[in-house]
Order: sequence, then structure tokens, then C-alpha cells
Amino acid sequence: MTPPPAPGSSLWMPKPALQTLIDRLRADGYDVLGPRMADGAITLAPLRSVDELPRGVRDEQQPGRYRLTLADDGGYFDHVVGPHSLKPLVFPPRTTVLQVLRVRNGWEFRTPDPPRPKQAVLGVRACDLHALAIQDRVFLGGAYRDPEYAARREGLFLIAVNCARSAATCFCVSMNTGPAVTGGADLILTELANGFVVGVGSARGASYVGGMGERPPTAEEEAAAAAIPQRAAAQQTRRINTATVHDTLLNNLEHPRWAEVAKRCLSCANCTMVCPTCFCSTVNEVNDLLGTQTQRERVWESCFNEEHSHTASGAVHPTTKSRYRQWLTHKLATWIDQFGTSGCVGCGRCITWCPVGIDITEEVAAMEGGRA
Repeated sequence: MTPPPAPGSSLWMPKPALQTLIDRLRADGYDVLGPRMADGAITLAPLRSVDELPRGVRDEQQPGRYRLTLADDGGYFDHVVGPHSLKPLVFPPRTTVLQVLRVRNGWEFRTPDPPRPKQAVLGVRACDLHALAIQDRVFLGGAYRDPEYAARREGLFLIAVNCARSAATCFCVSMNTGPAVTGGADLILTELANGFVVGVGSARGASYVGGMGERPPTAEEEAAAAAIPQRAAAQQTRRINTATVHDTLLNNLEHPRWAEVAKRCLSCANCTMVCPTCFCSTVNEVNDLLGTQTQRERVWESCFNEEHSHTASGAVHPTTKSRYRQWLTHKLATWIDQFGTSGCVGCGRCITWCPVGIDITEEVAAMEGGRA
């Protein structure tokens, strides 16, 4: 029997082998998720066959605009990022953290065991891997680990893809988070015309490749694979200066630009919902109609909602101006003070999915006195 490839090695795999990989993961108990078209967007959904992948589909993204187009000669992964990231898989929008049940003449408190799903995700991009690492720091890196996040994180099998193109809203190059995958995945695919160059990222990933028509890549194939994310990087025009953005924002808390952007901002929270790193939540008590059971649920929240900062004396951030300033300064400045890294990975989702097209790279540039 041929031994599995070592982590850090690479191989060439024909395109039909992608179905074999999906089948192997499903046979081993994984729910395989991947990019699929739904409701006019590329979403993350259950995947059984490569025929369900959005082959030849490309996404056109601009501030406040997202459209799909079709190319006859396209590949499986010609799109960039849609509204879905890995965040809901490890930090669900709604989860039960406590149950209170009426038992005879008293009450019983139960902490639910965290679910431990086995989920394999195909098509993960470099920016989302960096976002997952940031979430790991938030939920697992301190003195108090989130048990549900930990359980869900343990069951993730990640198959990353090097981006072949950048959307107009991408700025991962300036954030040093892409478009080339540099780690954090079990397998890393680079799509060529007739197959994939596969990077083995972990021993677990190595155990799923073999006997699929693979071989060592040629020098030409390796060079072609390396050039693909380089071309995607060259397409990016938006940027944020990570060396100066922290001080730029914190030294300009009364800049007139905050009021200007507040005139356009709807406080709709779209940006925080699609952001792969935002982690604000609140807790609700949900009772049944008979009064015999109560569930405490943790649900996603947003700093763009006034009630999120509400205290006994009122809202800390009562205006759209103060809420936008809180979000942007935390994401790009005080997050660094809090966690040692920026809270932004340059995926551009907040720009694309903002209904009025607010562009955070433009807002930072305005604070710096320049133009995006």
C-alpha cells in the first residue's frame, strides 16, 4: 500500500477525483458543504455531487451590488466569496445555552451538551481561513473557552481553494490574508484546466487522498498553480494601510467624516451579519405556552442596533454616527489592542452587501486625508 502524502507536500489530481473526495468524506460521516447557486448568489449549502457546484459562474461585486454571470469555459471555483462564511458553522446564529424544566414541585436546570457535527467544507478561501483563526482567538484563546464553538470547530474538515480572481471589493492583499492560502486547511486546491494541484495541509487531509489518479505535479503545473493567486492579487485596487489605520482612526474620533457616513448608513446591520469575524450576541429567554419550560438562547446581535448598547441610563451609542464609529474603530483599531490582530480580513463582504454601498476602505482613506 502506498503511504499517504506527507503534510506540506503537493500532488496533481484529475478533476473527476473531486467527486471521489466528496464520496469518501460522506462515507466517513461528514456532511459535505460547498458553494452552490441559490437566490441569485453563491451560498454555502449541502453538496453531494460536483454537478451541483457553480461551474463557470462568476460574481460581479461592487459597493452595494452583487450579480452572477456565466462563462462557457469556466471552472468549478471561478467565483470569489458570497454572503456566507465559516462563522455560522462554529458560531450559529441561534443556540440554546440553558434549559429550565418544571419537574414536580420544582425546577431543573440543564446545560445542553454541545453538538459535535462532522462538517467538511469545500471551497474555503484564504480570507475566511484567517477569519476563522481570528474567531479561534476570540472564542478559544482566553481564560474562558466557548464549549459549543470548541465542539463544532473540532469537527471541521477544510478544503481550501486558491482564488483565481479578485472581486472589485476585495482588499485581502493589503490585510495580508490572501488571495493565496498559506495554512489553516486540511487540503488546498488550485484549479487548472485539466485538474487540481493539491497541497496537503494536515495528516487528516493526507488520509483522504490516494488512489484517485494522483501523481506528483510537473514543474509547469506547479508554476501555473503559483501564478493563479498572484494574478488575483494583481487585480485588487482597494487597500487599507495596516501600519497606520489604528492611529488614524483613534486620533480622528471627532472627524467630520463620521457624520457624513452616518447620513448614508441605515444601521441595518448587514455588514456585521456577513462579516466573518463579528461576534456580538445577546441572550433571550424563550418560554413555552404551558409555562413548563424555558430556554435561554444566544442569538447574533449587532453594534448597529441601538438596544445592543442599552444600559439602565439609556443607550451608550444612541446615534448612527456613534454606532458606525464604534464598529469601524473596533474592527480596525481597538480589536488589535484587545486580541492582538485586526478584526478585518479584507473579504469585502461589508462593502458588497451594504445597501447604500458604504466602503470602509474609502472611509479610512478619508480619515487619512486622501481618497480611495
